[in-house]
Amino acid sequence: MEITTAVAQLSALAQEARLSVFRLLVRAGHDGLPAGEIAATLGIVQNTLSAQLTVLSQAGLVRSERRGRSIIYFASYETISQLIIYLMEDCCQGRSEIRGPVLTATSKPSCCGT
Repeated sequence: MEITTAVAQLSALAQEARLSVFRLLVRAGHDGLPAGEIAATLGIVQNTLSAQLTVLSQAGLVRSERRGRSIIYFASYETISQLIIYLMEDCCQGRSEIRGPVLTATSKPSCCGT
């Protein structure tokens, strides 16, 4: 991953509403959520949500799929995994007490939409 890509992704997440949207989509798993449900759950007006989803989509953190008249949004687990790996690839100088919590968290069955 290039540093500019990582900066763009982190910048997209560095805003309260966008981070809330992304975390909600992560929790939704592979089923995703329609925009209306995201807006209702988080109390975000539709046009503001649209702008937030656009930023997340441009950063590659969210993808969408049309189903009939609805657009369903999904967290991009592959993208966030690549970002986490990028952030952690030079981690810890072999110190397991530092990297252990990250490895434990990502190995849980509920992690990453599995």
